[in-house]
Amino acid sequence: MNDQCTGIACSNISFRYGKTQVLHDVSFGIGRGVTGLLGANGAGKTTLLSILSTLKQPLGGDVAIAGHDASTSRGREDARLSLGYLPQRYELMGFSTLEDNVAYSAWAHGVPEQQVPQAVCDALAAVDLLDRRRVRARRLSGGQRQRLAIACAVAHRPKVILLDEPTAGVDPMQRANIRDLAVRLGRRSSVLLSTHIIDDVSRGADRLLIMVDGRINHDGQVAELADGSGEDRTRAIEQLFLKVST
Repeated sequence: MNDQCTGIACSNISFRYGKTQVLHDVSFGIGRGVTGLLGANGAGKTTLLSILSTLKQPLGGDVAIAGHDASTSRGREDARLSLGYLPQRYELMGFSTLEDNVAYSAWAHGVPEQQVPQAVCDALAAVDLLDRRRVRARRLSGGQRQRLAIACAVAHRPKVILLDEPTAGVDPMQRANIRDLAVRLGRRSSVLLSTHIIDDVSRGADRLLIMVDGRINHDGQVAELADGSGEDRTRAIEQLFLKVST
């Protein structure tokens, strides 16, 4: 596994809700760049991200985030400072400005007070919202809200970034913008992008994990699936997904 000390390392992760097994011996490791976690709704992707974000603890197996052992309370605390997490459902302070939303998130993730203003500028610039910094969050469009939420998640410059369905419910232009943003973030961080949209992987990811019924059924480089355009890769990934899902 490359760059384990700055990325994610999972070994034999399992989880269940009651008697229903949701994750089955999930193992993988990722370093810098964008890894797409592709799976149908209900495949277990969100449960896995909840474990990686330390919100849930696995029934079995080991997780390390940026080199921190998530099985211990100290390890989870350190991991959270190295993590940026955008869940499917998130809350913004609608009556506060964009810069106040990001400033609060930066402070909550341990950014020293004197460094918060620069962290805010950097995060809003990264998502192309710096010119709207004094606008109230409730005035944003859906895609802009999504980008603001990402800015809040990355204001502390985390080593690991978890994005759960970041392009769901936005228009094609905003979806392309968010994919491009994920690529930029992947130049300095380990980004795990969970999605059921094949285009998000074919056009935005370096590596592909396919999850089916709580198992990783494929782990490989996107570029190895097809040379050429995004359309070629999309078709190749679609065929692979159908193959490993049956």
